[in-house]
Amino acid sequence: MQPSFLTASLLVASGGAVGSWLRFTVGRLWVMAIGPVRAGAFPWGTLTVNIVGSLAMGLLVGWLARFGTQGEATRLLLAVGVLGGFTTFSSFSLEVVSLLQRGQAGVALAYLAVSLLAGFGGLWLGLMMMRVSV
Repeated sequence: MQPSFLTASLLVASGGAVGSWLRFTVGRLWVMAIGPVRAGAFPWGTLTVNIVGSLAMGLLVGWLARFGTQGEATRLLLAVGVLGGFTTFSSFSLEVVSLLQRGQAGVALAYLAVSLLAGFGGLWLGLMMMRVSV
């Protein structure tokens, strides 16, 4: 059964809050473990959540495909909400791998390239726009 828009929104929002808090906590744990200077010298927290989130997404999607009878509500809460709040890289990884598994290597490569180039380009453009306007 498909949840209503309101229910789906509440599932995603509550899961997203948990995921965002977990991402924040991972960053804090790195600072506590290696100190603020070393933690600031390399994005250990982001790297960690990207790897852990991608692993978790693979486990979750595989589990839902194999055993999942909970349906859309579980997917919305855990995949879109918790893992989406934890790291959108897990969704990005899932989409690229799904395209590859469907035999759409060209589309996967294009999506990968456009996402990276446009993402970095958008960030750079935003920074440049703010430098000019100040």
